[in-house]
Amino acid sequence: MFLGEYEYTVDDKGRLAIPVRYREELGDGLVITRGFDGCLFGFPRPFWEQLAQQVAGLSLGQTDARSLQRLLFSGAADIGFDKQGRVLIPQNLREYAGMRDQVVIAGLNRYFEIWALDRWQRQLESLDVSASMVAQQIAALNI
Repeated sequence: MFLGEYEYTVDDKGRLAIPVRYREELGDGLVITRGFDGCLFGFPRPFWEQLAQQVAGLSLGQTDARSLQRLLFSGAADIGFDKQGRVLIPQNLREYAGMRDQVVIAGLNRYFEIWALDRWQRQLESLDVSASMVAQQIAALNI
């Protein structure tokens, strides 16, 4: 399970340390790809395989399905860890997510997101604005 927020620095070569707790869940590597809202998604390989099968099963005749496939698959990178527990995030993904130096890794239970710090701060501000809508969704779950 991926929980919490962690602030890290991406070095000049594009390497990013992954939290130790996350590495324990990820084993020897992960898949990183474009996410929604300008972030990157980090998936454990087994979860990625499930997701990939589901997305690949969508109809090619649907515009939204093709868009989702392009978003997820064309930028996906199967990445291993170096000896220091870092991953090398490809340049195209760093550019997509607007990453320069400071990033936030945010756990979302079965996967995590990697955000440029400024984008993450804006995302949190928008969550504050939409708190009542989120509360309604939680209420609908009978929690």
